Amino acid sequence: MTNILLTGSSRGIGAAIADALTAAGNNVVGHGTSSGIPADFADPAAPDRLWEAALEQLNGRVDVLINNAGVFEANPLDGDDDAWRAGWERTMQVNLTASAMLCRRAVRHWQERGHGGRIVNVASRAAYRGDSPAHWHYAASKAGMVAMTKTIARGYARENILAFAICPGFTMTGMAEDYLESRGGDKLLAGIPLGRVAMPDEVAEAARWLALDAPASMTGAVLDVNGASYVR
Repeated sequence: MTNILLTGSSRGIGAAIADALTAAGNNVVGHGTSSGIPADFADPAAPDRLWEAALEQLNGRVDVLINNAGVFEANPLDGDDDAWRAGWERTMQVNLTASAMLCRRAVRHWQERGHGGRIVNVASRAAYRGDSPAHWHYAASKAGMVAMTKTIARGYARENILAFAICPGFTMTGMAEDYLESRGGDKLLAGIPLGRVAMPDEVAEAARWLALDAPASMTGAVLDVNGASYVR
């Protein structure tokens, strides 16, 4: 049985990933306010606490880390300087730094145990395409996650430590629904050749496959799930 730590498992994409992985017979420890282990990633100490709690629940062994937790909060350019800086730092802490801390813990864990493992980082189309003027920080955090994934893949492949990323476009979660409404949903949908946003279970299937079945030679790969709204 594969032991998996999944962050942001309470709703949306994270809940769908948890369902896909448990249905496949894996041992999943979730993280979130309404499921699994609570940890507020705005607190710099929270990722380490989550890792230790997950290790305890998983009898000292994590095989796969999936970083899905994140925030998508507007940060208008014309706001107060201190407020803009605080918004930038909060998003970086939650979306990127917390993921980096968990990736570091996972890599060291696998090195100490002398066997490999897998990391799946859920980033965003914004990593490549950018986002709205009020979301510089979000796009930057997700671009950082992609770069981190590639760096891990290159650095530790010989130790069978594999790293992958997923870049969803708009996905039918609470965050996406609010954003679509605020930005004029029909106009945004017109930019998606598929004609609809992705469903959480579609992203979850990509995550499940990368976590369990993707060939080792794919390490460093980034999968797009965006209805051809951005191709590269």
